Formats: sequence, structure tokens, C-alpha cells
Amino acid sequence: MLVREVSFTVDLGENGYLIGFTDDYEYPAEMPFGWRCGPATDDGAVVLTTTDTGPLQMTIQVHDAPPAPAPETSDEWEPAEEISLRADDPTLSLATLEQGDILDPWPEEEPVLKVPPAPDGQGWGRMRLYCHTDDPEPGIGDHGECHLIQLWRAPQTPPVHPEITEADRQARAEYAANMATPVEDYTTTHTYTQGGEPD
Repeated sequence: MLVREVSFTVDLGENGYLIGFTDDYEYPAEMPFGWRCGPATDDGAVVLTTTDTGPLQMTIQVHDAPPAPAPETSDEWEPAEEISLRADDPTLSLATLEQGDILDPWPEEEPVLKVPPAPDGQGWGRMRLYCHTDDPEPGIGDHGECHLIQLWRAPQTPPVHPEITEADRQARAEYAANMATPVEDYTTTHTYTQGGEPD
């Protein structure tokens, strides 16, 4: 049964958003290229968007049991993806991945969202993600993008995702390698003489 639903517009940065049961966010070490969502940590997911720096209409539903397998308007949505998240802290957090920054876009007028406690005391929850875009080509601005996120308590189970391509695997590897490279490896030191000309 549906316990609570909230809908609002999120102003995205360039790299999607993070959602989960922690507010201890940092840029993920891996990106789930080829999927819409993937684990950032055990208790948080990173969601990739079609929209780059534009609005996204988000609806978040909390259920007290697994919801129906598809929303009523299922023909308008991409195939759903699912992921298990540790939910020891039942309070949901949301953050957008800006260029070099992470921001909290949760509306001030909306109270925090919590998943109900599990009867057996289990600390896991399930997240199902549906996505729709009017314009499926990635880019800047309004793409008519909507996300429906359904959350409920459930034991940890394998994720549900589409198959990825070799190009997706390569993009994942390149991103992970870049994130693993120390920042100082990107810096260059120049020595200047008193006259301002390099040595």
C-alpha cells in the first residue's frame, strides 16, 4: 500500500543525482553507464539522467509492501530498474551532482521522507526506478524528463538492470581510472625567472 508520495522539480547539474539512506555523499568511484542507476555505496545509489543542467520532474513513493510491478501508465516509461539499498537510517536523502559540488535539492516545504520500519528488523530497502523523457537525446536544458522512484522494505536481492554494451564497459573503466588518479597527477609545475619568462 502507498504510504506517502511527494512530487517536485529538481534542477539538475551535469552528472545526475544521488539518492539513498545517507547524507554522507561524495562523487561515486564508479558510474553505472548503460544503466539508469547503480550503487554509489551500500546505502546510496547514483542515478544518471538524460538531462544535463536542466529540470527533472521527480515523484517519490514510499510503500509498506512491494508495489504493483508497473505504474498505470507503464507504456510511457522505460523498463524499470531495481536496486537494494541498506536503510539502517530510514530517512531518505537526495543530492544533485554539480560540477565539482554536491547540493541538496530537497524542497524546504516538504518534510523528510522515511521508509517504515521492517517487521523483522531488517536494514534493507528496495528502490525501483522508472524514467521517461520527451526528448531521449542527451543534452542541456529541458528534456521533459520525469522519474518515478518507489521505495519499500525488502531483503537484499540482486539488482534488475538491462544488459550493457562494450562501449558502456569501456566508459565505466575510463571513469573509474580517472577517479582513482590522484589530483596532483593533473597539475603541472613551472619555474619562472625574475623577468617572468619560464626557465
